[in-house]
Amino acid sequence: MNVEANSADTTDGRHDDKPRPYWCNVCHKRFAHRQSLNIHERMHTGEKSFQCTQCEKRFSSPNTLYHHMNIHGAGKYKCTECGKCCPSSSELAVHRRSHSGVKPFECTVCSKRFTTSGNLVRHSRIHSGQKPYKCHVCDKAFSQSEHLYRHMRVHTGEKLHKCSLCDKAFSESGDLNKHMRVHTGEKPYKCSLCDKAFSESGGLNKHMRVHTAEKPYKCSLCDKSFSQSSPLQAHKRLVHSNSRPYECPYCGMLFKIHNDLKRHVRIHSDAKPYSCRHCSDCYKHYHQLKRHLLKSHSEGTWFTCDICQKKFSRKQELKVHVQRHEAVKPYVCSECPKRFCTAAELRHHHPVHSEYKQFSCGLCDRLYKRKSTVKRHFKKCSVEHGVTCVVL
Repeated sequence: MNVEANSADTTDGRHDDKPRPYWCNVCHKRFAHRQSLNIHERMHTGEKSFQCTQCEKRFSSPNTLYHHMNIHGAGKYKCTECGKCCPSSSELAVHRRSHSGVKPFECTVCSKRFTTSGNLVRHSRIHSGQKPYKCHVCDKAFSQSEHLYRHMRVHTGEKLHKCSLCDKAFSESGDLNKHMRVHTGEKPYKCSLCDKAFSESGGLNKHMRVHTAEKPYKCSLCDKSFSQSSPLQAHKRLVHSNSRPYECPYCGMLFKIHNDLKRHVRIHSDAKPYSCRHCSDCYKHYHQLKRHLLKSHSEGTWFTCDICQKKFSRKQELKVHVQRHEAVKPYVCSECPKRFCTAAELRHHHPVHSEYKQFSCGLCDRLYKRKSTVKRHFKKCSVEHGVTCVVL
């Protein structure tokens, strides 16, 4: 597996330009010394030659064993708070910040603070977009070296960490540890403000924003912000992008997300998958069933406007309604100064600035700017073509 490269080669993404002539032919990581390559190769083979003298754990490198030994008090410098031992006074000082909450390193862009300078350097790449760790197999690049290492297993297919209770296997030991909680039901990450607990620290971090109302993910195209990155990506796709990859096979209408297409297709059939458990009524959409349960069977909770007492079956409808009272219009047109209460209103306005006709009739191929226009046309066109089974 040892491969000697050109001695002038340097690794991508390190903090120096030291020649690294030895490279791994599994993941293409480069090394300055053959011994470092030999130790690295054990990651791929699963070999763990270094055993702890205090317990039965084994490790693939002396460095990881060295850090593990601190659990047993092998380190010279001991934390008085938790008993953890560190190999140096500087590492102990950094560790103590986890108890004191001291974060001396501040980001100059967003003012977020960190306990170590390394964490600040990694965080700053979010703002700069810098991705110094490049994959030698494909064109992907990453802001952190560990992300590159994980990515390389996509190419190698390595999954050395196997679950003893099912047939799942993982490329990372940490992923296996998280998976084991599916079997054990363990939720070690507990919220200090409510009774909720989580199996992963990321779940707790996301949950805490419910209490703090923190929304660190800001849209670069409007003034909206989000507590998580996935809603931000969905917002950009739904509000600021014109891409509509999902096409209705019946009428040619285009959609940005697959779920919208699934809901839309029901208008072309008699399918009513949502049935009331109290009576024989059935509905095409869940929100219709929910409203029926509230009005006819008093099941569920209305969302009531504090200003005018109007009732809504959906929380989002109430939110938009209140925005109209308060004249809040967070959706801004990128082409003109107009503002809107909802993303749907902004989308309806967008065609004013474009000649692009994204809605097509599936019967005659005529194109229209707006969904409402193609729906009106389709009703007439379906009669002309003798398509009587279509319901709009």
